Amino acid sequence: MEVGVNMMLDYLNDKQKEAVLQKDGPLLILAGAGSGKTSVLTAKVAYLIKERGINPKNIVAITFTNKAAKEMKQRIINEVGSIGYDIQISTFHSFGLRIIKENYEKLGYQKNFTIIDSDDSLTLIKKILKDMSIDATRYNPKFIKSQISSAKNEMVTPEKYSKLVNDDISDITYKVYKKYQDTLLRNNSLDFDDLLVMPIELFVKHPGVLQQYQEIFKYVFIDEYQDTNEAQYILSKMISAKYKNICVVGDDSQSIYSWRGANFKNILNFEKDYKDAKVILLEQNYRCTKTILDAANSVIKNNVQKKDKKLWTNNEKGEKIKYVRALDEKDEASFVVKEVQRLKEETSLDEIAVLYRTNAQSRAIEEGFLNSNIPYKIVGAYAFYSRKEIKDLLAYLKLIYNQKDDVSLIRIINYPKRKIGAKTIDNLSMDAVLNGTSMFDVIKSGKELEFKNLILKMKEKSDTLSLTETIDMVLDESGIRKELESEHTLEADIRLENLNEFKSITKTFEEESGIASLEDFLNEVSLVSDVNDEKNDDLPKVTLMTIHSVKGLEFKYVFIVGMEENIFPHINSVEEKDGLEEERRLCYVALTRAKKKIYLINALRRTLFGRTSVNMPSRFITEIDKELIEMNEKKNISVNEIKIDKSKMFNDDNNLKVGDNVIHDKYGPGVVVMIDESIVAIAFKSQGIKKLMKNHKSIKKV
Repeated sequence: MEVGVNMMLDYLNDKQKEAVLQKDGPLLILAGAGSGKTSVLTAKVAYLIKERGINPKNIVAITFTNKAAKEMKQRIINEVGSIGYDIQISTFHSFGLRIIKENYEKLGYQKNFTIIDSDDSLTLIKKILKDMSIDATRYNPKFIKSQISSAKNEMVTPEKYSKLVNDDISDITYKVYKKYQDTLLRNNSLDFDDLLVMPIELFVKHPGVLQQYQEIFKYVFIDEYQDTNEAQYILSKMISAKYKNICVVGDDSQSIYSWRGANFKNILNFEKDYKDAKVILLEQNYRCTKTILDAANSVIKNNVQKKDKKLWTNNEKGEKIKYVRALDEKDEASFVVKEVQRLKEETSLDEIAVLYRTNAQSRAIEEGFLNSNIPYKIVGAYAFYSRKEIKDLLAYLKLIYNQKDDVSLIRIINYPKRKIGAKTIDNLSMDAVLNGTSMFDVIKSGKELEFKNLILKMKEKSDTLSLTETIDMVLDESGIRKELESEHTLEADIRLENLNEFKSITKTFEEESGIASLEDFLNEVSLVSDVNDEKNDDLPKVTLMTIHSVKGLEFKYVFIVGMEENIFPHINSVEEKDGLEEERRLCYVALTRAKKKIYLINALRRTLFGRTSVNMPSRFITEIDKELIEMNEKKNISVNEIKIDKSKMFNDDNNLKVGDNVIHDKYGPGVVVMIDESIVAIAFKSQGIKKLMKNHKSIKKV
């Protein structure tokens, strides 16, 4: 064995060495979190080349992101030199593209075929619906696109799909799917999903071509095998079927992507697929403390569908897991802020992460950080007020309040789609300039007049509604809610969650201030939302992200917020065994991101999506061994010095009548001019007429 290889193996533990030195044949490396799987993969490929004399061109290594593929390739080149460039190291899609490029004629394509992106794919589906005279408002193009993509990844052709038709929507989807595929072929184009499907189709129709690739790629490596979908699984099996030199690396306990087609049972079934498979467990963790690992193990052991393994480490025992039960989401954010302020004295903010189950939960944490000047970055999403759907909603609210706001009008005049084109908008803008007025004022006819009347109608309705009721009214009247609900996609669901979370902001504003005025609310929001969330500086920042986004990363300190039943585990999963087991794997992933300390935080009551609810603590907390957790001394302790009891913010009924003289805590003396259910309008001498919550404690009769 060469000196370089010896040195390379010296850095590996016994199990890692065993995996590297394992001879030909199917090999499953079950690599626990933080167990050095990338080092093993790199070392194994380098060993094949340097010690076994395998031609790099006979090796294919597939991973799930371009970044991971690039990093792996560079590490292998560092080990074996420039011959490492000959190895096919790529994502599944890049691998599929190579095969298609080398065999385009057999698939009925010309050499200059193009690959359309997701937006182009949606545009094509919209055109097909229009050509077929199908109402796109009834049959949402994004939903149909999602169905076609899922079908392709499950290897369901249009012909197979036709046998699954059982209702109106599936019938339309089948017809669009068939025409979509015919159009792609006629246009000499492929979509992203075809990069997986077409190589399989090629191999089925041309076994000789498959045999050629089996001879080329005698050694197959698949990273993150638990995340493979049906098409990726079949492609892996086909390529490795002759020599069976397939080495897959993964961790069934970190399979958290079933919602995008991943099937973790692929890794559980590896030994059934390859009867003579060798299984090696990498259980030594180099990242976490003993306490954190013991906690992760005690949670994941409750899953039934899993491979038996138990992570261990030579690291220190470390601090206990800190469990805090806050009063509400503001209290929760307050604890995180105070603890981060303490931690930043001893560590960089880059070493701290706040994790949550859903994107909408970031809002309260963001506001806490903004108010305390703690720098942060959102990974995998925009800051709450920078998200498209929130900007759209704010544009509606601004235009309802101020019809001369051309910027807001331009943003939403054609959202949701109203068939108001760019030329029409340009003409309105020109007319407004020539007449020295607003675009809203120059609208006289057409679809844009319908939009104008919609805004005026919503303005009139908002006069007698609370802020929270106004949000619901805007979402319904504008068509935004219907638009997103009809998509039936994960992205649309997240956007709808964020819009509903906006109601938490209005509800809190009304409860704390008693003010229902759109003007005051918009002024308040502008102070919070006017933040550049993508500052181009190198200052350390706390990382905020969903647990799904954190896979593969690590931090010294990790806060997991919202540890409550119906939030984490998510309400959609608790009734389903498979769903609950995936939520538990998600918890395992979250826990094993921390190197030094974990904070688990939940709230006695929480306002989320505009609804206040009382949730039990997450079952995952009770699954952690008690001796590993530092509990609060008092049950339901609040970490805020000032406790806010929302129930004391309102009178039962202050019996206000039109004409009553009142004193307001903020605006001073005034006269009641209008009452409508929960809303009261009061004329103040210095402030004009203000819309307020009728029974709020801030209003007192004189």
